Amino acid sequence: MRRAKETFRGTLIAAGVAALVCGLVGCGGSTNKPAAAPLDVNVTIANGQVTPANATLQAKVHQQITLHVTSDATDELHVHSTPDHKFQVAAAPDQTFQFAVDVPGNVEVELHHLNRTIATIQVQP
Repeated sequence: MRRAKETFRGTLIAAGVAALVCGLVGCGGSTNKPAAAPLDVNVTIANGQVTPANATLQAKVHQQITLHVTSDATDELHVHSTPDHKFQVAAAPDQTFQFAVDVPGNVEVELHHLNRTIATIQVQP
Protein backbone atom coordinates (compact mmCIF):
# COMPACT_ATOMS: atom_id res chain seq x y z
CA MET A 1 0.00 0.00 0.00
CA ARG A 2 2.85 2.35 0.82
CA ARG A 3 4.38 1.81 -2.62
CA ALA A 4 1.02 2.67 -4.26
CA LYS A 5 0.83 5.95 -2.29
CA GLU A 6 4.38 6.87 -3.34
CA THR A 7 3.58 6.08 -6.98
CA PHE A 8 0.36 8.10 -6.77
CA ARG A 9 2.22 11.03 -5.14
CA GLY A 10 4.93 10.85 -7.82
CA THR A 11 2.27 10.92 -10.53
CA LEU A 12 0.61 13.96 -8.93
CA ILE A 13 3.93 15.79 -8.65
CA ALA A 14 4.80 14.99 -12.28
CA ALA A 15 1.36 16.21 -13.42
CA GLY A 16 1.76 19.42 -11.40
CA VAL A 17 5.22 20.07 -12.84
CA ALA A 18 3.91 19.43 -16.37
CA ALA A 19 1.01 21.86 -15.82
CA LEU A 20 3.39 24.49 -14.43
CA VAL A 21 5.79 24.13 -17.38
CA CYS A 22 2.92 24.37 -19.90
CA GLY A 23 1.61 27.47 -18.15
CA LEU A 24 5.01 29.14 -18.15
CA VAL A 25 5.64 28.35 -21.79
CA GLY A 26 2.21 29.73 -22.72
CA CYS A 27 2.79 32.91 -20.71
CA GLY A 28 6.35 33.35 -21.87
CA GLY A 29 5.41 34.41 -25.39
CA SER A 30 5.92 37.95 -26.56
CA THR A 31 3.04 40.37 -26.11
CA ASN A 32 4.36 42.67 -28.84
CA LYS A 33 2.16 42.75 -31.89
CA PRO A 34 3.94 42.57 -35.24
CA ALA A 35 4.38 45.96 -36.86
CA ALA A 36 1.80 46.77 -39.50
CA ALA A 37 3.04 46.82 -43.07
CA PRO A 38 3.75 50.33 -44.33
CA LEU A 39 0.85 52.17 -45.97
CA ASP A 40 1.83 53.49 -49.41
CA VAL A 41 -0.34 56.08 -51.16
CA ASN A 42 0.27 57.27 -54.73
CA VAL A 43 -0.78 60.90 -55.26
CA THR A 44 -0.96 62.71 -58.59
CA ILE A 45 -1.47 66.45 -58.91
CA ALA A 46 -2.08 67.52 -62.51
CA ASN A 47 -3.90 70.49 -64.06
CA GLY A 48 -5.36 71.52 -60.70
CA GLN A 49 -6.82 68.05 -60.03
CA VAL A 50 -5.75 65.62 -57.31
CA THR A 51 -5.91 61.83 -57.35
CA PRO A 52 -6.95 60.35 -55.00
CA ALA A 53 -9.46 62.88 -53.67
CA ASN A 54 -11.41 62.39 -50.45
CA ALA A 55 -10.20 58.79 -50.07
CA THR A 56 -10.73 56.92 -46.81
CA LEU A 57 -7.71 54.89 -45.67
CA GLN A 58 -6.94 52.71 -42.65
CA ALA A 59 -3.74 52.71 -40.58
CA LYS A 60 -2.46 51.86 -37.11
CA VAL A 61 -0.75 54.12 -34.57
CA HIS A 62 3.01 54.33 -35.34
CA GLN A 63 2.54 52.64 -38.75
CA GLN A 64 4.81 54.09 -41.42
CA ILE A 65 2.80 55.99 -44.03
CA THR A 66 4.45 56.96 -47.29
CA LEU A 67 3.03 59.38 -49.83
CA HIS A 68 4.48 59.04 -53.35
CA VAL A 69 3.70 62.33 -55.07
CA THR A 70 3.97 63.38 -58.69
CA SER A 71 2.96 66.99 -59.25
CA ASP A 72 2.95 69.59 -62.02
CA ALA A 73 2.67 72.46 -59.48
CA THR A 74 4.18 73.45 -56.15
CA ASP A 75 2.01 73.12 -53.07
CA GLU A 76 2.20 72.36 -49.37
CA LEU A 77 0.92 69.04 -48.11
CA HIS A 78 -0.53 69.09 -44.59
CA VAL A 79 -1.11 66.04 -42.38
CA HIS A 80 -3.41 67.05 -39.51
CA SER A 81 -2.31 64.55 -36.89
CA THR A 82 -0.38 64.26 -33.67
CA PRO A 83 2.33 65.10 -34.43
CA ASP A 84 1.39 67.46 -37.27
CA HIS A 85 3.37 67.14 -40.53
CA LYS A 86 3.95 69.58 -43.40
CA PHE A 87 5.76 68.78 -46.64
CA GLN A 88 6.76 71.07 -49.50
CA VAL A 89 5.58 69.62 -52.81
CA ALA A 90 7.67 70.57 -55.85
CA ALA A 91 6.56 70.54 -59.46
CA ALA A 92 8.34 67.23 -60.00
CA PRO A 93 7.75 63.49 -60.31
CA ASP A 94 8.56 60.76 -57.76
CA GLN A 95 8.59 62.71 -54.49
CA THR A 96 8.39 60.68 -51.28
CA PHE A 97 7.07 61.90 -47.94
CA GLN A 98 7.01 59.65 -44.86
CA PHE A 99 5.34 60.04 -41.50
CA ALA A 100 3.66 58.16 -38.67
CA VAL A 101 0.78 59.10 -36.39
CA ASP A 102 1.10 58.80 -32.60
CA VAL A 103 -2.55 59.28 -31.60
CA PRO A 104 -5.56 57.34 -32.93
CA GLY A 105 -8.33 59.21 -34.75
CA ASN A 106 -9.20 60.63 -38.16
CA VAL A 107 -6.25 62.31 -39.88
CA GLU A 108 -6.82 64.67 -42.80
CA VAL A 109 -4.20 64.78 -45.56
CA GLU A 110 -4.69 67.89 -47.67
CA LEU A 111 -3.08 70.22 -50.15
CA HIS A 112 -2.90 73.76 -48.80
CA HIS A 113 -2.85 75.85 -52.01
CA LEU A 114 -5.32 73.73 -53.99
CA ASN A 115 -7.49 73.41 -50.87
CA ARG A 116 -8.16 69.74 -51.63
CA THR A 117 -8.38 66.76 -49.31
CA ILE A 118 -6.36 63.81 -50.56
CA ALA A 119 -7.52 61.39 -47.89
CA THR A 120 -8.81 60.87 -44.40
CA ILE A 121 -6.77 58.21 -42.64
CA GLN A 122 -8.63 56.41 -39.87
CA VAL A 123 -5.83 55.62 -37.42
CA GLN A 124 -6.59 52.79 -34.99
CA PRO A 125 -4.69 51.92 -31.77
